[in-house]
Amino acid sequence: MTGAVAAIQPRAKNIATAQKPAEITRAETRTETVDRIANIAAMTIPLGLLGFAAWRAWGGTLRWSDLIVLAITYSLTGLGITVGFHRLYTHRSFKTRPAIRLIFGALGSAAIEGPLIEWVSNHRKHHQFSDGDGDPHSPHLHGSGIRGALRGLLHAHVGWILGGDALASPERYSKDLLDDPVARFVDRMFVLWLLAGLAVPFALGAALTGTIGGALTALLWGGAVRIFLLHHATFSVNSLCHYFGRHPYETGDESRNLAWLSLPTLGEAWHNNHHAFPTSARHGLGRWQLDPSWWVITGLVSTGLAWDAVGISPTRRVSKRA
Repeated sequence: MTGAVAAIQPRAKNIATAQKPAEITRAETRTETVDRIANIAAMTIPLGLLGFAAWRAWGGTLRWSDLIVLAITYSLTGLGITVGFHRLYTHRSFKTRPAIRLIFGALGSAAIEGPLIEWVSNHRKHHQFSDGDGDPHSPHLHGSGIRGALRGLLHAHVGWILGGDALASPERYSKDLLDDPVARFVDRMFVLWLLAGLAVPFALGAALTGTIGGALTALLWGGAVRIFLLHHATFSVNSLCHYFGRHPYETGDESRNLAWLSLPTLGEAWHNNHHAFPTSARHGLGRWQLDPSWWVITGLVSTGLAWDAVGISPTRRVSKRA
């Protein structure tokens, strides 16, 4: 989750046409400050509401409908991040129709991990500098010993966002998306997708229970709790998957495969596989490496809704073995 208000902030190159350098600097500083406040709010508010939801569940007020709404909204917005933001927009792992690209972009935006173009820019910068100077969220650049490890893991998990390190230049890292009408539209309408991501669980709760109370508790679980859980699943790829797990492929960094995290991240935790073959549409390369995002892409390909999914030959896999 990076830059929750970036979509409604003017881009620096547009400001530059009408302002002097000192004014540009002040405008960028204000944008960064507002952006940081929005990031903090987007992470702390769901955390507080998670505590409220747990308290209500302990009191016996958790409905089956709340869990259904949580599962639906987590799956849809999670796939928006993994299939949409990551494999489709960032790495161009497959091709699909504009309407499908719009749907996945909207779903990823509803996860509230930031507007599309900023998310892609940060991730591409991570790949360019993975675990080296310039990587926005490496856990390995913060000292030695246990204290350095803990500092690094905290930075990679949430510190890089709260500290304002989520500032990769779209003009440098996502020029293709700046020239892409669908991507620009998805990015520009970020706030609409955010609100839709909250309206849907409310509507589902109302439909399942027929009451306003049921709609509100569905909003709590399908909104705040879902946002919290999905955020930290994504953040764990940045932190845990660069520290713990197996490293079967030579990648020049510390990316790892973390099997127990594969389902909560919808297949993204096969992170060493991904860093070895960034454009692969499939991250779970082994027979038993569960990758729900790949299952969705396979379904799209089999129905003709997607094509040119990038695969990795056995020869290439063997050549990259560590």
